[in-house]
Amino acid sequence: MKNIYAKALKMSLVIVASLSFAGSIMAQSKTKVVAHRGHWDTEGSYENTITALKMAHEVGADACEFDINMTTDGVLVVCHGPQVGTIANIQHASYADVMGITLPNGEKVPTLEQFLKAGKKGYKVKQKDGSTKLVKLPLVLEIKPHERLDQAAEIVSKVAFLLKKMKMLDQVSIISFSYEACLEAAKQIPGIMVQYLTGDKTPYELKNDGIMGMDYHHSLTLVNAEWIEQAHELGMVVNVWTVDNPEMIATMAQLGVDYITTNKPALAKEIIEQVEAKK
Repeated sequence: MKNIYAKALKMSLVIVASLSFAGSIMAQSKTKVVAHRGHWDTEGSYENTITALKMAHEVGADACEFDINMTTDGVLVVCHGPQVGTIANIQHASYADVMGITLPNGEKVPTLEQFLKAGKKGYKVKQKDGSTKLVKLPLVLEIKPHERLDQAAEIVSKVAFLLKKMKMLDQVSIISFSYEACLEAAKQIPGIMVQYLTGDKTPYELKNDGIMGMDYHHSLTLVNAEWIEQAHELGMVVNVWTVDNPEMIATMAQLGVDYITTNKPALAKEIIEQVEAKK
């Protein structure tokens, strides 16, 4: 995929220069911000931790993305991988091995259930008028690709069980680079928002397979800008990852994507406000 992104970025300069002609694909509503792996780029936090989830609430993100992997004994844990601490590949480790790791901010690797419980409970967030409000952010659950295709069905089954047991189907969406995992999620959890990450499917192909969201690298979204309009016409959601550059954040907001996944949620919200004010 690196070669595709490199070519796409070269073409993006031409497309950005033509944004004034992109009126037909402007957003109908404000672009929202997804905190990538939570809000980890701040003191005391670390990616894919309960603290990062809490910080995503406090910084004003509109949603929080996080990653899951399955251990050799079938436990779903929240971490990016493949390496975690001294573990070379999280998917080749047991849950006991994972629990022996202490992350740089002093936390342990949370299980999916622990992370979901924190998300369901929510956090009190200070408002502009000084009051506090209980906020429960939408959670964007990324299923990391696993070595065997049959593992996708097992992982999705475990995710489905937890979401149903915890009554969180309305709070969680699922994303993955694994098309098999996306297909399984659409099949096993009817009605849940599923978004594909790799970028090699058109909106029509995704919808035909029951996948109602595309979540593509921003460079691919620039090159295939017409996909945004096509997706919206099909009733689909459009997300882009991972956008930290201020100019690119503005460009994606101008193009009308529904969500921007970023490591800099506060900056992204500020830029989107500026874009909205000019509309």
